[in-house]
Amino acid sequence: MPKPYASAVINATADEVWSYVRDFGNIAEWLPSIETCEIEDQGDGGGGSGVGAVRRLTGAGDAVFRERLVALSDADRSLSYDFVESPFPVRRQRSTIRVAPVTDTGQAFVEWSGEFDADAGDEERMTKIFAKAVYAAGLDGLRKHFG
Repeated sequence: MPKPYASAVINATADEVWSYVRDFGNIAEWLPSIETCEIEDQGDGGGGSGVGAVRRLTGAGDAVFRERLVALSDADRSLSYDFVESPFPVRRQRSTIRVAPVTDTGQAFVEWSGEFDADAGDEERMTKIFAKAVYAAGLDGLRKHFG
């Protein structure tokens, strides 16, 4: 099972970054490939950031992604989501974002990882797309957001 990964140090505290990233409905603000994000199902506790929340994303060429928040931990500063619908040739895709403090500088260490199933001919290409075009690009968007 492929496991794409990207990480970055962000010039803000872990609490500041987590407060921003945990908002399941704001990904279009910091992931360059996403044009719109609409919360379709509020999930537990409402507000669109509870477990079970579903977001509908549109990307380039009107590509539609629907993702369900499956885990959220403020204590661990982490969230995980699964694809509900995707134009990508993957199955059982799960991604996790985790934010931790860099103890000697006060900055945030953010890692975004995933795993998915795909046909053997799609695995390498999809691993690169997730690692570079999604995860690394999103972390770069967070860097820009926090200056």
